Amino acid sequence: MSETCTTTLRLKNLGINTYKDAILYIRKDCNVCAAEGFEVQTRVRVNFKGRSLITTVQIIESDLLTYEEASLSTYAWSYLQAQEGEDLFIFHHKQLASLGFVRSKLYGHTLSQNEINEIIKDISKSRFSDINLSMFLAGCVGGRLNGEEIFYLTNAMLQSGSRLHWGSQVVVDKHCVGGLPGNRTTLIVIPIVAAFGLMIPKTSSRAITSPAGTADVMEVFAPVELDLKSMRRVVEKENGCIIWGGTVSLSPVDDVLISIERIMDLDSEGQMVASVLSKKIAAGSTNILIDIPLGPTAKVRSISMANLVKAHMEAISRKFGIETKVILSDGTQPIGQGIGPALEARDVLAVLSCDKNAPQDLREKALLLAGEIIEFSPTIQKGEGVKIAHHILESGQALQKFQNICLVQGGFSEIPKAHHTHEITAVSSGIVSNIDNRRLARLAKLTGAPHVKVAGLEILVKLDHFVERHQPLIILHANSLEQINYALSYYEIESDMIKITEMISR
Repeated sequence: MSETCTTTLRLKNLGINTYKDAILYIRKDCNVCAAEGFEVQTRVRVNFKGRSLITTVQIIESDLLTYEEASLSTYAWSYLQAQEGEDLFIFHHKQLASLGFVRSKLYGHTLSQNEINEIIKDISKSRFSDINLSMFLAGCVGGRLNGEEIFYLTNAMLQSGSRLHWGSQVVVDKHCVGGLPGNRTTLIVIPIVAAFGLMIPKTSSRAITSPAGTADVMEVFAPVELDLKSMRRVVEKENGCIIWGGTVSLSPVDDVLISIERIMDLDSEGQMVASVLSKKIAAGSTNILIDIPLGPTAKVRSISMANLVKAHMEAISRKFGIETKVILSDGTQPIGQGIGPALEARDVLAVLSCDKNAPQDLREKALLLAGEIIEFSPTIQKGEGVKIAHHILESGQALQKFQNICLVQGGFSEIPKAHHTHEITAVSSGIVSNIDNRRLARLAKLTGAPHVKVAGLEILVKLDHFVERHQPLIILHANSLEQINYALSYYEIESDMIKITEMISR
């Protein structure tokens, strides 16, 4: 069916943020609803001064809009470069062929390269609703993507954004698949590797549903929203950078898929592989280190899934001519003490400063990862990397390099502190027998992290530690008592997120 204009409505900006979901807000008694019978969730195309976008209809049942007005979500408003008071044109749109491919996948059929390309193209042009995206992700979960499909998906996602070229024979990178609070090794690894002399341009993500992403933590120290020209300037001067990947448009489809995947709480190993590799290859990497934390409340929960992800990572990388090394690490409990941007930044700076009170698990893991990356250098023998990493850290070179990177990115700021803290103590004596990563991350988020940089929590115990009754387990950090109380109300329900097994005397 051809697209024909049905009506126009005058734009009013309501400022409703739906992340990257394109929403059209109209009243039920407006002309377009009366003429077309549009209901909630109807998909329509809108046009503003030559820019067009497929949107999902949502109905306003109040006086926020008149029957002559329409509004758009902030994402759609920005995409169309809309202007208040101007006319918005509303169109019917033809059914997307790619949705037929998605339905086919849900029924267990294998997708061709062309079909995957069409799906990713339509996602990149914001033609899929959240429901459509959920259908696609559901079709990919549970081992439903074979190796060939993962390769096609990786390539399609790679082609959807920009691709960087550095002119260096070896360009290294690291990535952790996630799910482990406080695991902020990147901010330690990058300066160690850059100080050694390897080029490591790191583009990182912000948190979507977690209490901190790498970019959120780095932003405590320095600006991370650099354009491509500024990114190149930092890398050329310091061998590395730590910036938010959203400003350089590397695999933008991945950001959309991740936002839905995390809400659905699905672990699609095929999507995970395509997500990681498309961004790393787009960033110009020739050698990649992948960290897979393995644990019952981490993102990867079984050894079988970890080995499957590892096999796919290595096989798909080879098809792109990339060397990828995958390591499995302990994901049974958080790394470091802080969970939340400023608190994780404090841990990072303590490690880089060789503070005797720095969290040793964060230090040792960062040194292990840095050593593995240093061994990508053709001049370094296996087993030498960790020793070199230790020397660079302990000599102060890593701290100096980190400060230099921050300064070139725009400044080196002091770590702020929260206005309020609150201790949560043990109700009984015993051994710490379980720590739930997911619920602990949720608790940190309820204090205001990551949007409030100082918010989050400190975890003061580790697995197998003996604790006394009334001993502090967690310190909550927030800028308001209301936020502290809000987090505490969750902890009262989920108080076994740190499980203490009482010792039975004989």
